[in-house]
Amino acid sequence: MDLVALLAVAGAGLLSGAVNSIAGGGSLLLFPALLGVGLPTLTANVTNSVANWPGWVGQAYGFADDLKAQSRRRLVLLSVATGIGTVAGSLLLLVTTSATFDLVVPVLVLFASLLLAGQKQVKKLVRPAGRAAAPADGRRQLAVLALVMVGAGLYGGYFGGAMGVIMLVALALATSDGLRRLNALKAALSLVDSTISLLIFAAWGPVDWTAVAVAAPTALIGGYVGARLARRLNEEVLRWMVVAAGLSVSTALFVT
Repeated sequence: MDLVALLAVAGAGLLSGAVNSIAGGGSLLLFPALLGVGLPTLTANVTNSVANWPGWVGQAYGFADDLKAQSRRRLVLLSVATGIGTVAGSLLLLVTTSATFDLVVPVLVLFASLLLAGQKQVKKLVRPAGRAAAPADGRRQLAVLALVMVGAGLYGGYFGGAMGVIMLVALALATSDGLRRLNALKAALSLVDSTISLLIFAAWGPVDWTAVAVAAPTALIGGYVGARLARRLNEEVLRWMVVAAGLSVSTALFVT
């Protein structure tokens, strides 16, 4: 990579970490940047997952006060469920051929972008206004939520784009917690997913370590700063900017 490419990847890493903390979907910014500097889609996806790991560390640290107030029982159970799904998704990706992934990735980017665009509508459809979710720490509710998080971990292990959005929507549909507490829980579970993906991909995946060395530090800074600014910035504006970027990338991938 030349200097311009390295700067582009560094900037995308910073934005990815920050947007993941504030609105979700930030990995949809780093992924196309990696494609833009010439990485194949499978390599870009694996590198995206590894490079975003420090961003989740920074985000979880930024939400440390909110995480301390979480139910330890629920946090442990959902972390295990997420981990199981992540292992399955990461291993599935490693046995997927590059040609197959090239066919699948435009659909995944489109799905992630549309989910991010319709995040509020999905929540209203499943939980109408005025009707609260069942208590999040009930035995039955925990079991359902654990199964949902296995699915979210499977998606995150296979394709990291909008992983935080998927986790946040899943948590919001099944619990009555406020957005701030859910954001903190999402950060912790996303860190679990990202850590497992990092270990698996570092051992067996086609990671571009030059891109990781550039994007990972900026993602860490962006994740922490984004978590601190999450209460002040307009997340709707950021959300729609990410949606627009994701739809553009998906269209370009379908065309090519």
